[in-house]
Amino acid sequence: MGIFGRKDTDGATSTPDAGSLDLAALTGDYTIDPSHSTIGFVARHAMVTNVKGGFQDFTGSLHLDGADPSLSTASIDVKMDSISTGSDDRDGHLKSADFFKTEEFPTMTFRSTAAEALGDDEYRITGDLTILGTTKPLSIDLEFNGAAKDPFGNERVGFEGKAVILRSEWGLTWNAALETGGVLVSDKIKLTFDISAIKNAG
Repeated sequence: MGIFGRKDTDGATSTPDAGSLDLAALTGDYTIDPSHSTIGFVARHAMVTNVKGGFQDFTGSLHLDGADPSLSTASIDVKMDSISTGSDDRDGHLKSADFFKTEEFPTMTFRSTAAEALGDDEYRITGDLTILGTTKPLSIDLEFNGAAKDPFGNERVGFEGKAVILRSEWGLTWNAALETGGVLVSDKIKLTFDISAIKNAG
């Protein structure tokens, strides 16, 4: 049984069986714990390999509704200057005017507009992703990893998510042609999320 309940074939949300996860207890507001969360991306490089990166500085909040997933929300703010790919030269290029223009556009944001349960522990959250001042819709498929109380008394929930975007739709169009054909950097970018969030007191 997932955090929001499971949809029956007629589209209704079933109630939890006795002894299952107390969904009502998970309802509430949460703050993303960046020290135990990752926001990453994967890009194809030179048509032959994948380059992985991520962001080291971000904040976010969730509102979970254990009875009605459509009332759940998410908000994330990412500091673009915190991009890290394991190469200082590449990171510098990504921060430059060729890509993210971090001095002019220091923050990437996501604001949810809809949420739904897909069945089992699978969910989808849709919202507005803003990069370089351009806002486009984005849907993120999520898997609920569970809930637990940590040794410090924090009530935590965990999610893993993924999405695919075309960076050109947000104005990220820089590229270089290869002598053998193709381009240096793929337009398709895979986004990955591994989120641990702590329930707010009160």
